[in-house]
Amino acid sequence: MTESSGLPFTDDEYAFLRHVRFGELPPAVRPEERIPLTETEPRRDGPDPDDPHRWALRYP
Repeated sequence: MTESSGLPFTDDEYAFLRHVRFGELPPAVRPEERIPLTETEPRRDGPDPDDPHRWALRYP
């Protein structure tokens, strides 16, 4: 909130504050410049499939 008026910031004031804090945004990536995402590492959201003890604890 602004100190002088007690009113919330306007959209323009918020845009200015974002610019002061983060600076210029990089240019947007054009669709023809995009590349597909490829997984380079195995997923880590589950137990090691080679360790049956860990699977037994997770799924009794």
